[in-house]
Amino acid sequence: MATGEFGTVTSTDGTKIGFQRLGTGPALVAVHGTTADHHRWAPVVDPLAEHYTLHLVDRRGRGLSGDGDGAYALAREAEDIAAVIASIGEPALVLGHSYGALTSMETGLISDNIAAMLLYEPPLATPGHFAVPPDALVRVQGLLEAGEQEAALEVFYREAVGVPQQRIDAMKAEPMWQRRIEIAPTLVREGRTVNAYTADPARLGQLKMPVRFLVGTVSPAALQASTAAAAAAVPGSELVELVGQGHTAIDTVPDEFVAQVLAFLKN
Repeated sequence: MATGEFGTVTSTDGTKIGFQRLGTGPALVAVHGTTADHHRWAPVVDPLAEHYTLHLVDRRGRGLSGDGDGAYALAREAEDIAAVIASIGEPALVLGHSYGALTSMETGLISDNIAAMLLYEPPLATPGHFAVPPDALVRVQGLLEAGEQEAALEVFYREAVGVPQQRIDAMKAEPMWQRRIEIAPTLVREGRTVNAYTADPARLGQLKMPVRFLVGTVSPAALQASTAAAAAAVPGSELVELVGQGHTAIDTVPDEFVAQVLAFLKN
């Protein structure tokens, strides 16, 4: 992955939010999900940087970013991304994955500087589905309290995201795995947040920029339901299926994922 340069902004509550900037072209702000930091985009950074000036954000509580002194809230995360976008000085495109997609939707409600958003499987509660099974979240919390961060991460992937064990084993050999272990303490607060979040048309109906949602056809039922609910709540949005893919198409079919980004955001 190309190095680029690093920058920081100060969010509304005074928290420093860091990002990596690289590439040329229109500004694209990439917002990663739970268990990740800005390195999450490594499989697709180089081809995307040929078309966009990427701003790869570290969400609060990891990497280049602080975690704030007050109680955690999704609204603070939205303020963080809005601050990064405001620092660019022109409308930006936004690419969000998982919890980053949820954060991006919330950012769209407070920022007038978003040109379009591509959102991959935002997790939220729907009728009959928690975004994260509560019993899995209890197990994750127990393992974290026991200092078993790697075990907690595996439970989250297997039971919350539906990642097959074979894929988890492959992820352990990737450079990102150790970073994911370090980030594991944020799993519970983000799991609780998504389980309390619903696709309220009265709120999400205020999103006026073009929005396209991506969903894998073999993703867990809860993520398929949440993505469909979000798309239904955002007027004029589109829902595109990634056939045969799950929640980690960025890793499993990076070329296809890049093609999806270009097909929408280059319009």
